[in-house]
Amino acid sequence: MTDSAAPETTDRPLTQDGPAIRLWMIDASAYIFRAYHALPPLTRKSDGLPVGAVQGYCNMLWKLIRDMKGDDGPTHLVAIFDHSEKTFRNDMYDQYKANRSAPPEDLIPQFPLVREATAAFGVHCVELPGYEADDLIATYACKARDAGGEAVIVSSDKDLMQLIGPSVVMWDPMKERRLAEEAVFEKFGVAPDKVVEVQALIGDSVDNVPGAPGIGPKTAAQLIGEYGDLDTLLARAGEIKQPKRRETLIEFADQIRLSRELVTLDCNAPAPEPIDDFAVRDPDPEALAAFLDRMEFRSLRTRVGDGKAPATNGTAFVARPKAPSAPVATPRYGQVAEGPAEVQTVDTEAYACVQTLEELDQWIARATEAGVVGFDCETDALSATHAGLCGVSLAIGPNDACYIPLTHEHPPAADAGGLDFGGETDAREPLTQIDKPEALKRLKVLLENPAVLKIVQNGKYDLAVMAQRGIRVAPIDDTMLISYVLEGGLHGHGMDELARLHLGHEPITFKSVAGTGKAQKSFKHVELKPATCYAAEDADVTLRLWRLLKPRLAEARLTTVYETLERPLPAVLADMERAGIRVDPDRLKRLSSEFGLRMAELEQQAHDLAGRPFNVGSPRQIGDILFGEMALPGGRKTASGQWGTEASVLEELALTHDLPRLLLEWRQLSKLKGTYTDALIEAADPATDRVHTSYQLAAATTGRLASSDPNLQNIPIRTETGRQIRQAFIAAPGHVLISADYSQIELRLLAHIGDIPELKRAFAAGIDIHTATASEMFGVPVDQMDPETRRRAKAINFGIVYGISAFGLAAQLNIPQGEAGDYIKTYFERFPGIRSYMDATKVQVRETGMVHTVFGRRIHIPAIHSKSGAERQFGERAAINAPIQGAAADIIRRAMVRMPGALEAAGLSTRMLLQVHDELVFEAPEAEAWRAIPVIKRVMEGAAEPAVALTVPLVVEARAAGNWDEAH
Repeated sequence: MTDSAAPETTDRPLTQDGPAIRLWMIDASAYIFRAYHALPPLTRKSDGLPVGAVQGYCNMLWKLIRDMKGDDGPTHLVAIFDHSEKTFRNDMYDQYKANRSAPPEDLIPQFPLVREATAAFGVHCVELPGYEADDLIATYACKARDAGGEAVIVSSDKDLMQLIGPSVVMWDPMKERRLAEEAVFEKFGVAPDKVVEVQALIGDSVDNVPGAPGIGPKTAAQLIGEYGDLDTLLARAGEIKQPKRRETLIEFADQIRLSRELVTLDCNAPAPEPIDDFAVRDPDPEALAAFLDRMEFRSLRTRVGDGKAPATNGTAFVARPKAPSAPVATPRYGQVAEGPAEVQTVDTEAYACVQTLEELDQWIARATEAGVVGFDCETDALSATHAGLCGVSLAIGPNDACYIPLTHEHPPAADAGGLDFGGETDAREPLTQIDKPEALKRLKVLLENPAVLKIVQNGKYDLAVMAQRGIRVAPIDDTMLISYVLEGGLHGHGMDELARLHLGHEPITFKSVAGTGKAQKSFKHVELKPATCYAAEDADVTLRLWRLLKPRLAEARLTTVYETLERPLPAVLADMERAGIRVDPDRLKRLSSEFGLRMAELEQQAHDLAGRPFNVGSPRQIGDILFGEMALPGGRKTASGQWGTEASVLEELALTHDLPRLLLEWRQLSKLKGTYTDALIEAADPATDRVHTSYQLAAATTGRLASSDPNLQNIPIRTETGRQIRQAFIAAPGHVLISADYSQIELRLLAHIGDIPELKRAFAAGIDIHTATASEMFGVPVDQMDPETRRRAKAINFGIVYGISAFGLAAQLNIPQGEAGDYIKTYFERFPGIRSYMDATKVQVRETGMVHTVFGRRIHIPAIHSKSGAERQFGERAAINAPIQGAAADIIRRAMVRMPGALEAAGLSTRMLLQVHDELVFEAPEAEAWRAIPVIKRVMEGAAEPAVALTVPLVVEARAAGNWDEAH
């Protein structure tokens, strides 16, 4: 819209007799924080100035300007900012917003730059000392409405929903959703004019509005609906039947009235400027170009051009309300949704199959302009390091997605519907696809563009696949990890489950396009049409999930958890997986042969003891021998009618009988042979002898990583056979392996979290913690400690962390249960802080269903609400351990994220290969290992800082050797 086309402005208020006001107000402060959290940190290359929030804000503002063109677009546009933290509400209540932390340090210098950006795009800026942006939005909305026009509030802030009504609506720019009266009822259960009364009751933890303790949204809506308004409710509070509710309303009546004053927006705030000044205008091209050049936003400047945005398919969105969908329960944090928040239509027929470079260029251009793109790749194998790339899919919006096939082939003749070419050349028409090197060359520009956010689901795999082809995909947001941060422990985080949960959509299954069993074919043999539907849907659904889930991080105050513990890790793990670790295949083969021979010996000895041959790998036959024929005590039959022969049963019997002992040894060797020696030989790359494990980030609720294909985290550490397997992991020629392991990190964290003075003193002094514990418990001087007493203290130390019982400790130490119970009682008497921590944790998990780590990670414990008493007890034990184990997992994640940069900054070529819970394994050139170890120790020992200042020191033991066992 040009200046000449702008609506006529006058000094008088515009009314229905004059030009109709269509005032759009941007909640600029919300835009800033959303922009800050949407992309990774970005600095201006020339001087290192943080500009990530400015760039994100510019992208969002430009999209809004571009989309708003049309007959129903705004006549007036303004961005409204918060002026300062202190407002008139602080005079009413000095604790208002008192619990809000200061803005991030790298965001503070970007606030004035955002205001400059707004002006550069030709949008008016308004702010007012002593008032919040929400008050100005309320004031201008009322002025526009009273002048016979309409107001559109560009925000999703629930606090602004009280303004919705005739001629006032909201527009959620992230979900591209119009919010009117029905959205208010869906959110609060009342009409807009009753929102402040509901908010007065429920309060607001974010703004520190007190409300009525114990009254939640549903109860508040029910009470207001029943009594009509807040004043009537408080006047008649004595009539309420529920005692606790009645007492709360009577006791906290003044607090509730104060809360109403705090949440009510001021529609009569002084208007700094008249609405006439906000008339829509195009930006000054020179001023806009100068600003973007100064910020070094070259890609954005290319997209923006002269700033005169053409109309797009997004025009006039305010005038087209969405068809109302059936109300469905939206999940609160800590709960699993009972149904999708909004059922979305996925039209797989609308997807495009990109088969020419011209089409590819168009999609790349559109994705670049959008600034956010869903991304997924399809391969012909599960191993990212060895998979062939079949194609790539992109998504720009709902049902606006494509698949770019690169290496699809016709299936072999035998699989092609019975076609037989009689030995002749395949007569089928070749598939139309883009030249793979040329396509990757062009996609590289998009996928490495720092101004375009790539949205992935379990993106570590995609990052590794593309890195194998020289493409470093960044920046990314991962919907699997966002879901994991929000609701870890409540449900799975795979794309299909999230699509069902949040979109009400059942995605196309792999087997429906590739078949199952022996008939299953490689994805590269899937025809292009079904391949397009399947692959493009992945990108489309992933982008939709991101639009729904990403805003919830800020609402739940979990953005820092995601940004520091989850988002950076896929790239780090992808590099580790690609590097792999070298194994000695000859040594593994010898071990496998030795294990096999020893298993044969054990099998023969078992037959001799049983008096007849039997299958030592058959639980049924073992049960019949032990309990049926030998009549050993303690036999229990399972629900299937056969004898239980699990490890715990055999371990108990092995104390007094030889046959169970032989069977346990045979089982261990069988597992080691099948899971490690044989499997590692099979898994090793024949060209490099390196094994490439795969890490799962969202596997454990505590944040611990899991390893698979092969699993390298469960190799026994203390047994001789386990050590022999670790000796088969070797360094490359001219290199050494470095093992760096946190020493007793969980006990150190218990001392910090539980605030245990005795343990803190021991750790600070560097005294052996088990010796110190034994001395406290049994009164033995440290210098006179005997090994057996220390061993008992060690068993209790570690057992307490996992909620061990007297029965469990008795079994572990082979002592009477009563004596074990006395040990535990003495332990709690000597360390009362541990009992206090455990009791407080149980109360917390019963009330909230979750616990937290010191870094803010939420760990949901659904078992705590089970109808089964045994499951609830399990939930309590899990809750006690989770903050400790979770904090340890968070610390090593923080160390892993920082490690590559620290090694590079030190000029080292040492690289990280493995993570095994509290241990990191590196490969370093022999000549630099002595320099690498101090860097590794410094990063690991300081990993908690600056987020958490631990009151106990973290200690890392690290050494270098030619194989993993000697380095450990």
